[in-house]
Amino acid sequence: MRELQLPVSLAFSGAAEDYDALRRKLVPCFDSLYGAALELIAHWAPVMPMRILDLGAGTGLFSAMLLRNFPASSIRLVDASNGMLREARRRFAMDSNVEFVQADMTRGELGGPWDLVISALAIHHLADEEKINLFKEIRRSLRPGGLFVNCEQVAGPSDDLDRLYEQQWLDQVRALCASDADIAKAQQRMAYDRCSSMGDQLEWMNEAGLVDVDCIFKAWRFAVLAGKAPI
Repeated sequence: MRELQLPVSLAFSGAAEDYDALRRKLVPCFDSLYGAALELIAHWAPVMPMRILDLGAGTGLFSAMLLRNFPASSIRLVDASNGMLREARRRFAMDSNVEFVQADMTRGELGGPWDLVISALAIHHLADEEKINLFKEIRRSLRPGGLFVNCEQVAGPSDDLDRLYEQQWLDQVRALCASDADIAKAQQRMAYDRCSSMGDQLEWMNEAGLVDVDCIFKAWRFAVLAGKAPI
């Protein structure tokens, strides 16, 4: 499979093999972030097996958590990075209900109807207008009552708070024993970040036609944003 020539996808392909091993060091609130998302999905989840779309799926980390809770569900993983999807294929080598698509999530339709659309630490690589358009497409692709859950990295509502978010992250990952080399590599990838504030994204999700839009968890720069397609 040929790599899509997107700078961010190339950067993440280069980090694919070590990506999962460093998550808990580089996402200080890892358990709380994903735990909040999984708890929300468990409260919402229909009885029937779900059709799930994972955008910017990377190595399939979030999808693997969902499959443990909802093993009969089918999942389509979409990512622009060949290296990340290679790791995802290894992770789900024994799962016939997982599909892999190498694609830019901002290009074309998302298919569906999906019961659940998820994303984790991916949409913040998009420009504001691309986020706005993606939220509209997610709304279109969800079945009535379907859920969108985004574990995301957000900007502070002011430059001062954004700088505080950055310092807090550095302090926390160092306390978790992330090495200087690991931090430097993470910061190289973060050069592609185009984070938007929590408030702006909730507003865009509402404008896209999603309902019950909310931030259900936030710890400095990490947040879980969610909304449903109206019934």
